Parts: sequence; structure tokens; C-alpha cells
Amino acid sequence: MSVHFIGAGPGAADLLTLRGRDRLAACDVCLYAGSIIPPDLLHHCRQDARLIDTAPLSLDQIIAEIAAAHAAGLMVTRLHSGDLSLYSAMAEQLRRLRALGIAVEIIPGVPAFAAAAAELGCELTVPGLAQSVVLTRLDGRASPMPAGERLEAFAATGASLAIHLAIHRLEEVATRLIPHYGPDCPCAVVVRASWPEQRILRATLGTIAELHAAAPAERTALILVGPAIKAEDFIESALYSADYPRRFRP
Repeated sequence: MSVHFIGAGPGAADLLTLRGRDRLAACDVCLYAGSIIPPDLLHHCRQDARLIDTAPLSLDQIIAEIAAAHAAGLMVTRLHSGDLSLYSAMAEQLRRLRALGIAVEIIPGVPAFAAAAAELGCELTVPGLAQSVVLTRLDGRASPMPAGERLEAFAATGASLAIHLAIHRLEEVATRLIPHYGPDCPCAVVVRASWPEQRILRATLGTIAELHAAAPAERTALILVGPAIKAEDFIESALYSADYPRRFRP
């Protein structure tokens, strides 16, 4: 029997994938990141399922809980926020479980940057403005940034930036990006995207720090930067142009 790692999505219980919902509904034990998982998501679990909040647990304790449940023949789910491919700390859990010979299924979730863009009503890749999206963060206590992954280096490309885990350093972010994008570049902060208490701040790099300071968010917020965030004057893609030949429309 596998251990099922599930991306919970950005927060809203109905943004969980159908596969993730079905695994939660069938599991005997669910380990979840209680500090960032909305309680509504746990309503997908059976009433008799054992729910384990991993917020106060160490990695060793988490693996011990999973291994014990797996050895007992129980179906185990591991619920993380967002998508498991980004900032989930899944890699070290997988390494330990594989060393124990425990099979793992990974079920993706809606990533925070996609949910934030949806709430903003924008596309992050707009013709002529940006055709790349950089998902990044700042260095922190838990995970230092590799030497080559500097915010300024990403900014030099002009791509749309989705900056995670950096809301507490928003003023620094703006200061470092203004030389590359300019003070008038669109910028937005989406706090708890898709949660009932969601909050959106729309501004420019030159004004976002002051706007945020009036009612600061401490965590669970994403910073989006780039001209595509508020695109108005841009060329249209040729994809749907009447005179653009394509396979399904000669």
C-alpha cells in the first residue's frame, strides 16, 4: 500500500483535485500541515480517520508516524498546501520513505501562483510583455538560496515574477526590483488566495510597500510583479487570428 502525498491547493476546499479528494475520503490516517491547511479541507476525510497535525512535529516524528501506520496496513495521506513541487519540503520525506521501502503516490495540487493570478483576473504570459514566469523566493533560515539564484538576475529577464515566502521583506523586494522594472511596474500582493479571508493589494513597485504597511500580512501571501500583471496595451496572439494557418483551421 502506498503513502499518498496530496497537494491541497491554495486553500479553498473545492480547489482540491478529484483524485486528492478521493484519497482523503478513503484514508485511515491523514497527516496535514496544520499551520497552513484550512480546516475545511479535512472535511473530505472520514469521521473515524486519525488526523495528525504535523506543525509541532520534527521530520523524524513525521516519518515515524507514517511508517507505523503503513506497517499496520493503514492507508496514509500526507496533505501539503499548494502544489507539492514547490516549497513543500516533500523531497526529504520521500528520500526517507524510499529508504524504508515505502511506496509513494504524488498527487499534484493547484499552485498558489495560479490561484493568485486567477483572483487578479490576469494572464502571466502576455504576448510582447512576458512569456516566462519565474517562481522564486528570498533566502531564509530554513533554506538559503543557491548563489546563482538572485532576485536581480531573474528581474533582468523581464519575466513575470511570483515571489513566495517574502511578504515580510516586501520593501526590500521592491527596492531590489525597481532598477530593473521601474517604479511604475505593476505589482500585486495576494494574501491567502481563495481563502474566505483573501485580500488583494494592487499597486506598483514604487507604492506597494507603503500600501502594505497600512495593513501588513505576516504570512501566506504571494508577491506578483511584471507588466503582464496589469496588461492593457499589448499585441494579440496570432493563435486565434483568422489569417493564421493552423492544423485545425487551414
